[in-house]
Amino acid sequence: MGLNDNQETSAPQHVCIIMDGNGRWARKRLMPRAMGHRKGVEITRKAVEFFVGSGVKHLTLFAFSSENWNRPKEEVSTLMDLFMHSLEKYSVELNEKGIRIRFIGDRNAFSSDLQDQIAATEALTADNDLMTLNIAANYGGQWDILNALKTIAGKLQRNEINAEQIDTVEFESGLSLAGTPHPDLFIRTGGEQRISNFLLWQIAYAELYFTDILWPDFNQDEMQKALDVYSQRQRRYGKTGDQIDK
Repeated sequence: MGLNDNQETSAPQHVCIIMDGNGRWARKRLMPRAMGHRKGVEITRKAVEFFVGSGVKHLTLFAFSSENWNRPKEEVSTLMDLFMHSLEKYSVELNEKGIRIRFIGDRNAFSSDLQDQIAATEALTADNDLMTLNIAANYGGQWDILNALKTIAGKLQRNEINAEQIDTVEFESGLSLAGTPHPDLFIRTGGEQRISNFLLWQIAYAELYFTDILWPDFNQDEMQKALDVYSQRQRRYGKTGDQIDK
């Protein structure tokens, strides 16, 4: 839908977020970085609640990138413990609310206990359809694209397809979010204006929203502001504004 004097862009069906700024939020308050991550979990829970109430059907959160392993070992350990604790604490609650939880990324690097908890959470919520919450953990967009290429190469090697059959639909079938609509709205908090290797293929036509607000301060008023800005965007997909407004 285009935008003119009497027309607004429809609400996003898929929102993806880079939740940046936990460590800086803690440092500003002379707290350990771990306290910022714990506060960030609280905001994440509120974000899920807000976007469900706003009619969003898919929410993808960048919880831990493949590059985050390069952080100090103590912080990585804290993040893993917090990840495990959050799954144990909130998976039942989200299941009762009808939210499906999926994980995208290479989970092989996680401990066996965390892998088991991830699998249990996915199984518990598999039949829910109010909203799908995709948690990107040990995820990278380049990793995702390479995996899709490997899938296609395997099909070619087994003569399941030929080169002429490779199109965007075939390629996307090998991506982590296969079968999920592309994100309509990309949000990054914390003041940085980078994609940071997040959903590189999928956000080709997403509307980008950057804010200086640190993630632990990204309250529901700020979330609504992001949706309000999105509603004023004209999504052209390569067309002119005049074509969209017809």
